[in-house]
Amino acid sequence: MKNSFAIVILLILMIAFGVFIHVINSADEVIDIISPSKIVVDVNKNKIKDSSEVFCVAKIESFSLNPSEEFVKKYTKKLKISETDILNLGYLGSEFAQKNLLNRKVTLKQTGKVTSECTYAKVKINGVNYADLLYKNAYALRDGKISNSKKFKQNLENGRKLNLVILNHHSNKYHKLNCKYGNMAHDMVIIPLKQLPKGMKPCKFCHNINNKLKKLSGHKKVFADIVYNSPLVITSGNIKVYKIDFPKHLVPNSNCTTSVCREFVTLVNSSKTSIDLALYGYEDIPAITNALKQAKSRGVRIRFIYDEAPNPKNTYYKGNDVIKSLANVSLSDRNNAEASKLMHNKFAIFDNNVVFTGSMNFSKTGLSDYDGNDVAVISSSEIAHLYTLEFEQMLGGKFHSQKSVHNTANKFVLGNSEIEVYFSPQDKSSKRVVSLINNASKYIYVPSFLITHKDIASALVNAKNSGVDVKVILDANSSGTTNTKHKYLRENGVLLKFENYAGKMHSKSMIIDDLYLIMGSMNFSNSGENKNDENMLVIKNAQIAKNYKEFFVYLWNLIPEKYLKFTPKAESLNSIGSCSDGVDNDFNGKIDSEEPACIGH
Repeated sequence: MKNSFAIVILLILMIAFGVFIHVINSADEVIDIISPSKIVVDVNKNKIKDSSEVFCVAKIESFSLNPSEEFVKKYTKKLKISETDILNLGYLGSEFAQKNLLNRKVTLKQTGKVTSECTYAKVKINGVNYADLLYKNAYALRDGKISNSKKFKQNLENGRKLNLVILNHHSNKYHKLNCKYGNMAHDMVIIPLKQLPKGMKPCKFCHNINNKLKKLSGHKKVFADIVYNSPLVITSGNIKVYKIDFPKHLVPNSNCTTSVCREFVTLVNSSKTSIDLALYGYEDIPAITNALKQAKSRGVRIRFIYDEAPNPKNTYYKGNDVIKSLANVSLSDRNNAEASKLMHNKFAIFDNNVVFTGSMNFSKTGLSDYDGNDVAVISSSEIAHLYTLEFEQMLGGKFHSQKSVHNTANKFVLGNSEIEVYFSPQDKSSKRVVSLINNASKYIYVPSFLITHKDIASALVNAKNSGVDVKVILDANSSGTTNTKHKYLRENGVLLKFENYAGKMHSKSMIIDDLYLIMGSMNFSNSGENKNDENMLVIKNAQIAKNYKEFFVYLWNLIPEKYLKFTPKAESLNSIGSCSDGVDNDFNGKIDSEEPACIGH
C-alpha cells in the first residue's frame, strides 16, 4: 500500500514538473517596449525585432507617448486633463512596463484580433495578467474607466514634476511636448528636462526666447547639479590625468581640437630622438599624421607595434599603414602563434622619458572625446624605461603569453604619487585590483567598458556587503557581452548604471577611497588579464583620486535612475546622440535612420 502511494506521489510530481517545463519553454522574452500596452516579444527567439512579433495587450487602453487623436480628444475631456498629462502618464507607464516586462519572459494567448500595427493577446508575467497590473496601477483604462482615483492623481502629480521635453538628437535642441518642430524629427526622444545633456539649446519658437531669456532661468537651475565646472586635466607633479566629458561630444571627428589630442601632438612635436608607439590600431588623424611626418624629417626614430588579425581584412582599424610608412621599424602580432589574441595597448614613449597611456584608441571616436576614456601622461625616465622593456619584447616578436616578467621594479615614487605598472598577461594584474578592492573602506567607483572577470565582480560584491559604497557605470554594449557580470552585481545589491550616450564608456578605471586611481588599457576581463597585451597603472595620489571621484559623480548624476534597472540600447532613441552621429554604435551594420531602434515614437 505504501509503495503504491509513493508511486502515485512520484507520478504527480513528474507530471507537475513536466507542466512546469512546458510553461517555461512556451514563455518568450520581451525585447522591446513600444508603449505600456504595445510590446515586442521574441517569439522566434532570434533576438531581432520583427513586425510579426509586435503584440498589443488585449482589453485595455493605456496612456502612451504616442496617443491617437481619438484617445486624446476622448480622455482630455472625460478625465479633465491636458494632452501633456496624457504624455506624462505615458512616460511613467512605459517605465512601469520596462520594470515589469523588459528582458523577462511572458506567455501570450492571442485573441484572434490582428491589425497592421500589432497582434492582440492576453499577456501574463509569472502567471499574473499584465493588463490587470496596468489597470490597478492607473496606467491604463478598462471600459473607459480608471481603477484607482487616488493612484491616478498621484501619477498625474509625479508626471507633472518630470517637466518632459522633446530632444532632437540631430539639432541638439529641446522642445515643449506640443511643439510641431520637435515632433518633426525622426530621431527625437522624450525625456525629463533634468536629464538633458549640457549644451542643449531650447527651441526659440516654443520656449519664447525673448525678454533676455527670463523664462529659462528655471532651466539653468535644473542643470546646476549636473554641470561639471572643474578642469578636465589634473596635474600633480610630473603626472597629468585627463578626464573625458563624453556626454558633451555627440559626434566624432578627426579635427584634433580636444585637449588630449593636442597634448599628443605637442609631445610628438617636442620629441628629439625617439617615439615608440604600441597601439591597438590607428585611424588617420591629420594633425597627428603630420606631426609624425615632421618628427621623421627631424631625424626622430619612430617604432610601431600594432594589432593585426590573422586575416588582415578583419583588422579593426584601417590606418595602420599610415604609421608603418613613417616608422623606421614596425611589427604586428599577425604571424604570432597567438595572433587571435589582441595587442590591445594604447601607449607611446617619447625620448625615453615621457609615457602617454590609457584606454583611448587612436581613432576619431577616441581622440575627439566622443568616447569616455582614461588617459595619463607621466614624465619619468624610470617608468619610460619599464615601458620600453615591454615594447621591445613585442618588437622582438614576443607577444601575449610568450612575454616574460620584467626583472625590474614596477613601483615608483614620483613627487606626491606612488605609481605601480602592470603588464598583461605576465603580471596577472587582477590580483592587484582585487587586493585594492578588498582593502577599501569608504567607496569604490568604477567607470568601465565592461566587467566580466569573476574575481573582480565577487570582490566588489564582498566590498558592498562590508559597507563600502560601490557604484559602477558600464557601456551600454557590454550588457550583451559573454560572461558579463552586470546581472550578478545588481542581484547582489551593487548600484550599477549603463550609460545612455552616443559614445562608449570606454574607460577601464576604478577610484578607491580618495586615494587610488586604477587605469589603463586592460578591461576587467579574463582576456584583459590572461590573453591580451595590456598595461595598467595604479596611481596612489589623493588629489588625483578625489578629482576623478568628483567626475564620476557628475557622470553618475547625468545618467537617469531608471538605468539602475534597465539597459538603453547603444544605438537607439534612449542613447542620446546615437541616432545622428554616423556611427554604428551596436555593430549590427545599421547606422542612424537605418537602425530600427532609432525610428521615432
